[in-house]
This record gives sequence, structure tokens and C-alpha cells, in this order.
Amino acid sequence: MGVKLGFLGNGNMGYAILKGLTDHQQLDPQECAVYDPSEAARERAGKLGAHVCEDELALVSLSEAVLIAVKPQYAKALLAKIGEAMQGKLLLSIVAGYDAAYLRECLGTEHVRVLRIMPNTPAMAGAGAFGMDNGTDATAEERTTADAWFSALGLVEWIDESLFPVVTGLSGGGPAYVAMFIEALADGGVKYGLRRDVALRLAAQTVYGSAKLLMESGQHPGQIKDAVCSPAGTTIEGVQALEDGAFRSVVMKAVEAGTKKASGLK
Repeated sequence: MGVKLGFLGNGNMGYAILKGLTDHQQLDPQECAVYDPSEAARERAGKLGAHVCEDELALVSLSEAVLIAVKPQYAKALLAKIGEAMQGKLLLSIVAGYDAAYLRECLGTEHVRVLRIMPNTPAMAGAGAFGMDNGTDATAEERTTADAWFSALGLVEWIDESLFPVVTGLSGGGPAYVAMFIEALADGGVKYGLRRDVALRLAAQTVYGSAKLLMESGQHPGQIKDAVCSPAGTTIEGVQALEDGAFRSVVMKAVEAGTKKASGLK
């Protein structure tokens, strides 16, 4: 059985993608290979049944396509090391801030097909949001395969590469903003007598359920809000408190700040 996808880097996100693809039977573990400088990361991948390679070049040689899943500060040197070996292959990259042109510059070759992907941490729970570069030079078959792989781990949206900083600011940073909102909801419950664990479960389920309702019903968020706000009721009082605190404006500014920061990454 050939290795269809090699993982250069198998930290939290790389491992989440590896485990998700194998758990959802998109790939057999034996169709995956891993190299990571961390012995613990290599052992963890090996326990899933993936091939564990001795170095980066061995992994590239073995793999039809390679996913690079390392932090940006380590990516440049790694790409330079594997550039010649990657010729004629597909590189999938989740490295933040490295656009396709810069990835090729670091590789030192134009003869590599590149597909950029922007994941987020809920991928670790099989509920990720993935931005994928609509301008990729991957073949039609490779695009279809990648779409199937990552759709098994969550939502896939094909977008122009120029919008990747926006995806970084929205769905990349969004889990942190949502976690803060959940914590704040729970704090409000604790303030008025709920146990912390109960308040957190109620808050998390409320966010999860509201998102599920929105996705499955196709309703506009305003419709969901309006359906909860009875005339002269409790919820409209809370909505006014959020509006008084410029809640929506502050969230938009968070996305804006993340987008601007992502635009300057390299």
C-alpha cells in the first residue's frame, strides 16, 4: 500500500488531521507517513499505524503528497531542505502567512503543485473550518481528493488566496473569541449562583446548539435572535446590554486586528 500523504510535522494540528482522516476512513493509516523531530510526536503517530520516517527527505521520497504542518519560524529552512525532492509532487501547507509564491521561493523550485489550507483548532474535534486556495495549481483530481479529505473533518470553503488573512482573523482566531464568550456566559451564571462546572456546560452547549441550529436551519442569525426575544422579555434586556457594550463592533474589531496581523506574517 503506497503512502498517499506524508506529514512534515505532527504536533496538535498535524496529528488532528492525521487522526481525523484515518478515523473517518479517508485514508488507511498505512497510506500515511510522518516525520517530526519530537520523539513523542513520532510515537503517537506510530500508534495510529502510520509509517514513521527517519528524516524529512525519507518522508518526501515515500509520499505522493506532503502536508507541511510546522510553525512559520521553522518552515523556511525545512522547505529549502526538501525543495529538490518535492519536484513533481503536491505540497499541502497549513503554515500561516506563507503564500503559494513564497512557499515556492523557499522550496527553490517552480515544479511543485501547491495547495494552501487554513485550518482551525476545532479540527481536533472533527468540527474544523478550512479555507482552501481556489487558485491552486493542484490537478482537478487532487482538488477533489483534498476536498473530500478535509470535508470529513469539518467545513471546507474554497476562497481566493488574497482572502487568507481574513480567514485567519475570522475562523483561525474565532475559536479563541468564542471560548472567551463561553467563559463570560459561564461567569454570569456563577455570579448569580450556578456552580462553575454547571455554568460552563450550559454555556458551551448553548453556543454549540445555537451554531448547529443556524447551520441546519439556514436561518439568518438575526432570525434566531428575534425568535428568542419575547416582547418586554428577559432576552431583549440582555441584547440591549450587549449593544450598550458595542458587542458586535468589538467582535468585528477582533477579526480586523487578526486580519491585519496575518497580512504581515512571513
